[in-house]
Amino acid sequence: MTEKEYNDCVSLYADNVFRFIVKNLRHEEDARDVVQTAFEKLWRNREEVEHAKSKSYLFTVAYNQMIDHLRKSKRIHLKEEFKEDTRVHSKEFNNTKAILNEALAKLGETQRSLVMLKDYEGYSYEEIGRIMNLSESQVKVYLHRARLQLKEYIVKVENVI
Repeated sequence: MTEKEYNDCVSLYADNVFRFIVKNLRHEEDARDVVQTAFEKLWRNREEVEHAKSKSYLFTVAYNQMIDHLRKSKRIHLKEEFKEDTRVHSKEFNNTKAILNEALAKLGETQRSLVMLKDYEGYSYEEIGRIMNLSESQVKVYLHRARLQLKEYIVKVENVI
């Protein structure tokens, strides 16, 4: 990969990779760090990476960096536990985007990443499998389960649009 091709990758894919990571991490500064590391690795490995496969390479590296970040932060931060029935829901109006974001937040890391890669970024099952190191059938099963969870959350009486 030439320097020009690398710069093209930055122009074409930076926003997509950032959007994917920030939706999963829900923290912009951490997402920026992950994306920057992914592009740094692309730069260091530009001799081995074909330009045609650079998008897949970036998403794979960013996904793995995100998982590492999540594992590290879980060791550092203690999660505050709460019960679903103790939360107060006061919605004066329904906001579709907010409800969808809440539903995505309820999914596990893997399921959320699958939904983001397939439905937001438009990757094929095969490409997602390569990015997340899963078989194509695992991708289909996990994605199906994630969509069922999303549907279940979105159609709850308090969330109905």
